[in-house]
This record gives sequence, structure tokens and C-alpha cells, in this order.
Amino acid sequence: MRILLLGSSGQVGWEAQRSLAPLGEVIGYDYPEVDFSRPERLYRQVLELRPDVIYNAAAYTAVDKAEREPERARVVNAASTGVLAEAAAKLGAVLVHFSTDYVFDGKKGFPYTESDPTDPLNVYGLTKLEGEQAIQQVGGAYLIFRTAWVYSKRRDSFLSKVLQWSRERSSLRVVADQVSNPTWARMLAEITGQLLARGGENLFDWVIERSGVYHLAGDGIASRFDWARAILQNARTDAGEPVEVLPAESSEFPSPAVRPLYSALDCSRFADTFGLRLPAWEKALSMAMQE
Repeated sequence: MRILLLGSSGQVGWEAQRSLAPLGEVIGYDYPEVDFSRPERLYRQVLELRPDVIYNAAAYTAVDKAEREPERARVVNAASTGVLAEAAAKLGAVLVHFSTDYVFDGKKGFPYTESDPTDPLNVYGLTKLEGEQAIQQVGGAYLIFRTAWVYSKRRDSFLSKVLQWSRERSSLRVVADQVSNPTWARMLAEITGQLLARGGENLFDWVIERSGVYHLAGDGIASRFDWARAILQNARTDAGEPVEVLPAESSEFPSPAVRPLYSALDCSRFADTFGLRLPAWEKALSMAMQE
């Protein structure tokens, strides 16, 4: 099996290099080797490589910056994603793509299912939704995984920021009104690798039968305040006064992009379809912090 891994230096992509390796040849590309701002060139590159699987872990993820660069975000998250779907269809390849909880407006008040209406509040969420729609319009063998609050110790993330803040301050104010599913990038990469392994030699047909959108995120929900406290409780720190974590509201930290307040994902469909589930977010965080 020949796997084209796009976004290989990102949080999920870096981990996926290892989780996909047992399945066959993994070709890991990232910018500038592939440029998602040039969809036509990206299309030609993919056709030349002729992969059996296109694993797309690349995206325009600068949520606030996207408000200032909507067209660039759209080209990367929507137009280039559509191009990948077209290339996969032409090659008879499987497409694995990651989307986001930010396709929802956060007003539901309990975890979102795949059948809930989407209503993004920001450019990032809108362009990621457009990417989903581009894939669905092409069809073929595809798996779209909406995930949430992805973190890694190796890349810039909420986890790394909390640890940095704790070294610089004696107390932290963290929003308590934003709620979702913290998701360890390694677990996300590993479970998708296991999934592809299940398809075996008939992977394309296996995926065709299961093509669609799935929610895939850490089990359980937390506010960013809860998450920050758990991070510091798990952190290995020198003896001294513990850092105080205080709850705050999103309105205290105005930003260019509006975030959904409650964007937790219900991952039951994924579990029912594939018989797999990510562990509780607290357990995953504990394992991540032991590295």
C-alpha cells in the first residue's frame, strides 16, 4: 500500500508517520513540498505519486488569522480539499480527511451528532465545512473525521501554551464557558491507522461501504478551564507553589474569530460503525504527559 501523508509536520501528521508505517510505504509531504495555496499543482503532484491512500492532515488552522485572510483559508481548506477528492476518485484511492467541531455554532447545549445542522461562526469553520462538502460532492471512498481540541507536546497547542504560561505566571485565567473534547494527536493518528488496517487488501471497497462524516474526538467533555487544571495536575514540576487556575469568560478575551461555546462531539456513530473509541480525555492526557 502506498500512502501519501499530507501535513506530515503538523500535530496529527507527525504522529501519523509512525501509525501508518506498518501499512506500507508512507510518503510524507508538507509545505513547501506541497503547496495547498496552489490547487492545480497539488492535483498534478498527487496524480504523479499515484497513492492508494491520501491521508490529509494539512489545513489552514490559524483561526483568528483566517478572519483577515478568508480567501487564502478557503483555497487551502476548501478548494485544495476538493482537488484531493478529485485526484482520489481518478486514481481509485481512499481519502482520509480531518475536519473540525467549529462547523457548529455551539448553541445546542449537548454533544453534536453528524446529523445536526452546521452553522459555523468563523471563517475557519466555514472553510472547513466547505472542504467537507467538496469531498461529498465528488464522492468515492472517503472518510471525513470531525475532531476537536487537538493537542500535542511536540507542536504548538493549548497544552504547550498552558505549560508555558505556568512557567511565567503564578496564576492563570482560563475560559470556563468553552466546552468540547480534548483530543491527543497521537491517539487520533493511531486509531485512524488501525481503521485503515481493517480494510486489508480490499481497503477501497471496505471504505466505499462506510464512506461519510464521522465524529472522532477524545471521550468525554471538558471546559478549557477544566483542561488547563488537568494539564497542570499532570505536569512534572519542581517543588514550589502550585499555579492557581481561575475561571474566566470568553468575553474577557476578545478575538477576531468567534468561537462556539459548546462544540462537544458525540462519537457514537464512529464507535458503532468501527467498534473503536478513543479513551477518556483525562486518561489520554495522563499518557501524553508521561512522555
